[in-house]
Amino acid sequence: MEHIINLHIEKLPENVYVATSADVQGLVVQGRTIEETIEYAHDVARKILEAQAQRNQPITLAEATYPIKHNLVVSV
Repeated sequence: MEHIINLHIEKLPENVYVATSADVQGLVVQGRTIEETIEYAHDVARKILEAQAQRNQPITLAEATYPIKHNLVVSV
């Protein structure tokens, strides 16, 4: 099953990006680019949710429905 996880991404003065999520407790990742940060967040979120499932903890995220709106950041 696919779920929607909202990310909060900040650019730090050190020119790195940090992503957190109020939807998934413990999700904190850092990357050199937005794309890398999102990729890391995807991997960490999946691992956290898999661990919850193994402990029989309910996953309380919204189920993904389509179409999905997604912001695209492009530098020119």
